[in-house]
Amino acid sequence: MIPKEQADSLLIIVPAYNEQATLTGVIREVKQVLPDVSVVVIDDGSADATATLARDAGARVLSLPYHLGLGGAVQAGYKLAYELGYQYVIRIDGDGQHDARDIPVLFETLRTSGCQMVIGSRFLDGDAHHTSFMRKTGVRFFRAVLRPILGKSVRDPTSGFVGVNREALQVFSKSFPLEYPEIEALVVLQRRAFRFVETPVRVRPRMGGRSSITAVKSVYYIVHVLLGVLVNILKFERRRWRR
Repeated sequence: MIPKEQADSLLIIVPAYNEQATLTGVIREVKQVLPDVSVVVIDDGSADATATLARDAGARVLSLPYHLGLGGAVQAGYKLAYELGYQYVIRIDGDGQHDARDIPVLFETLRTSGCQMVIGSRFLDGDAHHTSFMRKTGVRFFRAVLRPILGKSVRDPTSGFVGVNREALQVFSKSFPLEYPEIEALVVLQRRAFRFVETPVRVRPRMGGRSSITAVKSVYYIVHVLLGVLVNILKFERRRWRR
């Protein structure tokens, strides 16, 4: 449980695209663990009953006018939280793989560590059993890529279970990677001299539905993210040389 005065400073956002099979269970679980914390579902142009079921389960809903993709949905949530004055935001996915009982741990770490971001890591205590071979391979690849850029190792660079404080909100509400944003967001943080820390979390199989990540999309993901990281680095270096 989180004390009421602290709960008022925290917003839970759930980016969701066609997650009617799982979303009700996710929201109810969050409400059971954190009854005093506000939950907002970012409905990313879903064609199913995602928005209706989210409201019925007790969440507020921000419905986007059309499908923006994960990065656009997360940024919309960050922008809303920043404008409403929240000090902390924790993002949890709508597929049910994250355990809401881990949210208080992320929140306490975020609140007391002095870091701008806390990552809920599936791999901090070993490899997650419910993560596919392709995803594990991609994670290992990006660990190697990010180590020299960040100056420190990150065990789970693709985690969607993430908390940020108001400093990071200010940055991400204005600019946020639009597709597959987790890795590029780490590079943005590093270029701002912000800090992140990982904390172990539990992971489960999806509650329902199926992942949109196929083998072909995994290859696209790796290429796309590498280009995004390179562009972010070049932009930073260009601004630095202009000073």
